[in-house]
Amino acid sequence: MMTITYPVKSGLYVNMTNRCPCACTFCLRQNSDSVYGSDPLWLDREPTVKEVCESLVSADYKKYSEIVFCGFGEPTERLNDLLEVAKFIKENSNVPIRINTNGLSDLINGEKTARKLEGLIDTVSISLNATNKEDYLEVVQSKFGIESFEKMLEFTRDCVKFVPNVVMTVVDTVTSKEEQEKALKICEDLGATLRIRPLE
Repeated sequence: MMTITYPVKSGLYVNMTNRCPCACTFCLRQNSDSVYGSDPLWLDREPTVKEVCESLVSADYKKYSEIVFCGFGEPTERLNDLLEVAKFIKENSNVPIRINTNGLSDLINGEKTARKLEGLIDTVSISLNATNKEDYLEVVQSKFGIESFEKMLEFTRDCVKFVPNVVMTVVDTVTSKEEQEKALKICEDLGATLRIRPLE
């Protein structure tokens, strides 16, 4: 059985793909096949929208404080399918929905994508990871190259227009205090909130 949904604290996480354009140096999947005691998250194949919705129902998703699209791949690799699932959740419950993303959705999908989130996604959490394009590329190793950093910032700026809560994250052990201060300034300029998270 594939692990499509798995609980983390009070949230239910949704794992829809293995695909990701990055190979972040600190990524959990580099040295593990699960997180938070979950069953293995590597998917044998990508589940259909119907299978994802069935997994949500089986997990009694309405009892959770939020639904989080976050698995072993980048959720926006399947953006349209993700939004179909989000629509199912919204039509049947009041559970808030979050996407944890690397922010490269526009590059992945070849178009501006933030507007598509309007009315369906309550929070977008974007991995900032660094405060300049060179350091960013070194850390995330994006297949899209040096333009990735600016495209991630652009996506964040767009999300602020269409999503109620936009958060950017940096990992505490990967960034210095000086970098965290720079990250805060970036977030303030974009209209996002900074979260300094522990290395997991």
